[in-house]
Amino acid sequence: MTQKMTIGTAALLVTAPLMWAGNAVVGRMVNEMLPPMTLNFLRWLLAGLLLLPWAYGVLRPGSALWPHWRRFALLGLLGIGCYNALLYLALQTSTPINVTLVGSSMPVWMLAIGALFFGVAVTRQQLLGALLSVAGVLLVLSRGEWQQLIALRPVPGDLLMLLATMGWSFYSWLLVRTREPASVRSDWAAFLMAQLIFGLGWSGLFSSVEWALGPAHPHIQWGWPLAAALAFIATCPALLAYRSWGIGVQRAGPAVAGFFTNLTPLFAAVLSAAFLGEMPRLYHAAAFVLIVGGIVVSARR
Repeated sequence: MTQKMTIGTAALLVTAPLMWAGNAVVGRMVNEMLPPMTLNFLRWLLAGLLLLPWAYGVLRPGSALWPHWRRFALLGLLGIGCYNALLYLALQTSTPINVTLVGSSMPVWMLAIGALFFGVAVTRQQLLGALLSVAGVLLVLSRGEWQQLIALRPVPGDLLMLLATMGWSFYSWLLVRTREPASVRSDWAAFLMAQLIFGLGWSGLFSSVEWALGPAHPHIQWGWPLAAALAFIATCPALLAYRSWGIGVQRAGPAVAGFFTNLTPLFAAVLSAAFLGEMPRLYHAAAFVLIVGGIVVSARR
């Protein structure tokens, strides 16, 4: 049910983008301490252990999860096994500001994937908004120099984040096509655990391949900095943000809540300047205006 926007609801919808921005910054900070696929696996392993006391029932043999295991295996692949793994991999060669700005193009991919795979029509207004958002993404990829688009050579991280964003958009459409029983869907902890148990399998597989194909002697730099980073990304972006966003969307509705996701690049810029010394540039602000402008145009009725 959509309710009147309150300070409490706004706080919930601001908390999630702040945590997501922190996830990108922390991922950048630890990119030399352990491989990205392993980071994703450890993140969700810890999150699963923290979630277990509230959601262990969904893993029982007679749970409503198992008749729908194929659906949750696909959701776990896209939402847990791939999205953050690609994000952490992108941060090896790109910055948190760029990664979150490219991720802000998600409404564009939502329109495209909805039209191509789910038969949802796109209006002219939505198309205009998509073009504005694409312009913002191109501005990031060209580093603010439009003439370079002719010979555009974005860093691998930007392209990986585009791939992650497209995958998350497909994941979001699958969430809309509800098939699982209400007993699982209505319980946020059970619903997340149902995806997480399969996502752990996928992320563990990707981590194994990473170690098998990586350097001859890969290593993890264990210590308090890495432990603190893992504790943060397992609790705040994985659990706190998920719960805050879910309550906020229920109260304000998805149309209103969607605008809050575009706070992520702003928070990423502030946190990057504070913790990484990576100052935002003028083209980042211009790209943000284009992306948000596109989304506002698309959402207007």
